[in-house]
Amino acid sequence: MIYLDYAATTPIDKEVAMAMWPYIEQHFGNPHGKYYSYALDAKKATDDARRQVAELIGCRDDEIVFTSGATEGNNFIIKGVADLRRTHGNHIITSRVEHSSVLETCRFLEQRGWKVTYLDVDKNGCIRLDDLIGQLTAETILVSLAWGNNELGSLQDIHEIGKALRSCSKGVLFHTDATQVVGKIPVNLKMLEVDLISFSAHKFYGPKGIGAAVLKRNKNGIYPRVTPLLHGGDQEMGLRGGTLAVHSIVGMGQAAFIARHTMMDQQKKMENLLLRFKTLFEVSGMEYRINGPQENRLPGIISVTVKGVNNELMIKSLADRLSISTGSACSSAKPSHVLEAIGLNRDEIRNTIRISFGKDTTENELIEAVQMIQDAYCTFKAIQ
Repeated sequence: MIYLDYAATTPIDKEVAMAMWPYIEQHFGNPHGKYYSYALDAKKATDDARRQVAELIGCRDDEIVFTSGATEGNNFIIKGVADLRRTHGNHIITSRVEHSSVLETCRFLEQRGWKVTYLDVDKNGCIRLDDLIGQLTAETILVSLAWGNNELGSLQDIHEIGKALRSCSKGVLFHTDATQVVGKIPVNLKMLEVDLISFSAHKFYGPKGIGAAVLKRNKNGIYPRVTPLLHGGDQEMGLRGGTLAVHSIVGMGQAAFIARHTMMDQQKKMENLLLRFKTLFEVSGMEYRINGPQENRLPGIISVTVKGVNNELMIKSLADRLSISTGSACSSAKPSHVLEAIGLNRDEIRNTIRISFGKDTTENELIEAVQMIQDAYCTFKAIQ
């Protein structure tokens, strides 16, 4: 089986699994217990992991709130800001190409009286800064935009967006879903005008079911106030009740440590694989189009429209040999809203596949994968 769906999830790194195991088998203490060694060992482990995650993204340890993943983080931040700032305004701005956990959360709030603006995007899946600034009102409390798109690999210019928001709109919080970015390209929150971010460990070879929301403290050391999504305890600065999943947190910390030290090499590998993949498609004889930008992109994700090939049927026919997708794993039952937003029609959306590489991907796997796609293409052409 050739696995080329790393944007959906990555396998746990062996070093990560080894780091986690003692906290499954032996060190089972509750880090919020007191005095005895089991609790103290667990607390030290979570503190160490928190530091490793902070070092990966350039933030302070005490800005991190561990969550079950980016979906919870997005819900926590958007609902939490909306609830706590409802007396300041009731307007949120996002885009049409966000992850479903952002879009569905915004629709939930719309049903309860909040106003949400969904920005259009260009053919690369990026917003226009002038459009964003033009939609700001006195009622705007939050802007939420994904840093890296999970279907196209396109990167929003978070640096410029943050600077523009800070210069023209005092008091509006800026959140970015950085799930596809963290662990893949350098992130330094100290250099960004971003207030809140969310991400998941399983996108950079950590375990599933663990992630983080980051509440960036201002120059006075005060973090953005957010109503908790989960009540019931004083854990995580009182912002997320519940016993910490120590083994998963340790795994996320180890994955963050590995990513920080291998990122540049992995990024270069992804760029080389992307170039090789494009070359293979160019000589394949298939009618195709690559969606999204050629530059300013995550090199590990590519969206390809292969004319005349039904993506669902092709993926099913190759399922025992090749793992690829039609798009986001969280909205696989629906036509891609991302591809629709960049102007593809329904037929083109049905002809589009997403391929994503990882650190274990080899050039030979790409050659075999493109050959399988080419064979499927020829089969579909023969029966049309």
